[in-house]
Amino acid sequence: MKAWRVVLLFSLVLNAAVTSLEEEVSNSISGNLLHPLRDLFDYKDDKNQSFAKFSLRKPSQPEDDLCYIVPGQPESLAACTFNSTSKTFLVIHGWTVSGLFESWVAKLVSALYEREQTANVIVVDWLYSAQNHYGVAAQNTKAVGQEVAHFIDWIEETTNMALENLHLIGYSLGAHVAGFAGSHATNKVGRITGLDPAGPDFEGEHAHGRLSPDDAYFVDVLHTFTRGTLGFSIGIQQPVGHVDIYPNGGSFQPGCNLRGALEKIAQFGILAITDAVKCEHERSVHLFIDSLLNEQEAGKAYRCSNSNTFNRGLCLSCHKSRCNTVGYDISKVRRPRNVQMFTNTRASMPFRVYHYQLKIHFLGNINRSEMEPSLTVSLFGTKAEAENLELKLEEKISTNKTYSFLLVTEKDIGDLLMVKFKWEETNGWSASSMMKMVSSLWSGDSDSASVKVDKIRIRVGETQQKMVLCVKNPETRDLTQEVTFVKCKDAWRTNSKRSPRRITLGNH
Repeated sequence: MKAWRVVLLFSLVLNAAVTSLEEEVSNSISGNLLHPLRDLFDYKDDKNQSFAKFSLRKPSQPEDDLCYIVPGQPESLAACTFNSTSKTFLVIHGWTVSGLFESWVAKLVSALYEREQTANVIVVDWLYSAQNHYGVAAQNTKAVGQEVAHFIDWIEETTNMALENLHLIGYSLGAHVAGFAGSHATNKVGRITGLDPAGPDFEGEHAHGRLSPDDAYFVDVLHTFTRGTLGFSIGIQQPVGHVDIYPNGGSFQPGCNLRGALEKIAQFGILAITDAVKCEHERSVHLFIDSLLNEQEAGKAYRCSNSNTFNRGLCLSCHKSRCNTVGYDISKVRRPRNVQMFTNTRASMPFRVYHYQLKIHFLGNINRSEMEPSLTVSLFGTKAEAENLELKLEEKISTNKTYSFLLVTEKDIGDLLMVKFKWEETNGWSASSMMKMVSSLWSGDSDSASVKVDKIRIRVGETQQKMVLCVKNPETRDLTQEVTFVKCKDAWRTNSKRSPRRITLGNH
């Protein structure tokens, strides 16, 4: 797409999005367009300029600002019934074009009180500075962060509050506000959670110009919209915390249907994409809320070098802290290098899913390559069944080679008892397959071109259980039917010296 068309497209989005707070579709473009104007909006030398207000909300009315704590006025602490011995949360919103809080703010406040009944949940209101062109609002995050830091210093000095009990939770631009607050506070705060920190104007910045691990004793980040179909990143792609979790690879979220929204632009106009973009970006908030409300169903994330490797099921180990809990109950792991983790989720709350690695070795008497079959698996456990799940191919299949697959179920099936596996060819007839069939018939060996399987090895991410499944009936050769595998006695890495029993999966 030509550059002028991109600018026009997202300028239209920015002008039209009057009722939505976090429609950051135009972040990348508007940020660059307004770059020369930034110095005009730098208020850091104005001592009288107020950037933020601090509303201590109540569990009974999480959506209302009934009491403000005012730095320099100790009586406001008592008036708002601030509890200096309890945990304190600072909830920091992001960019706004309407000047109003979004509904997620009250939902997060309510969820925090649900988990921590005696906590102080303070909403940081910087709507005045955030209600601006994106580039200006992004520039304002540093000054707002400095004011939040002054608030932290004052409240610590006034109440002797232990800063390890202070947890800053920032969404989008608010995540960088939290980072600046942590870096400018006199003493280090306990924790900062970044919920899909904004990408435009912060991607690639030095640590002191964005949220970073230096800003708190522990910084954890959820990335949910780091690479959109539009070709730019609304959330920051690079890791910026001690632990960075990328749900569903960080590039899309189930149920948001950004692609479908783009296809409807011609019919319904440019605003058709706004809800989908907001859904992807804001999913980080709802994942965190889910972790507060569904403590027993919190998802797990797994350390991995990249999303592609994770999608092959190669990173489901929990050995040496290689897995962690998603959201509020995350284990505070501090390492010299950033830890990147991945997980999958459902489309709605509760978001937790269950991850399985399937390792399958395909054998054949004739070396075949470039196969793209449809592979379907059904799992049967002690609690439930998960049927007709597709194994996604990350590469074409060749014979005499082992492949690893990631399989995800939305429900807990309990201990795995049995697997049904089905192979269906999707390539159709070709000159190559016809020649192989004729060759096998001529030689009298009609099975020479078949694809066979020895056994299936499985690792369960959530329980770390490992098992080997063998074909239940070695005589089964009806390829239109599912082939059943049940537990065999082999250990996870044991190589049997006996000739393996194989099941034919393909025949041409």
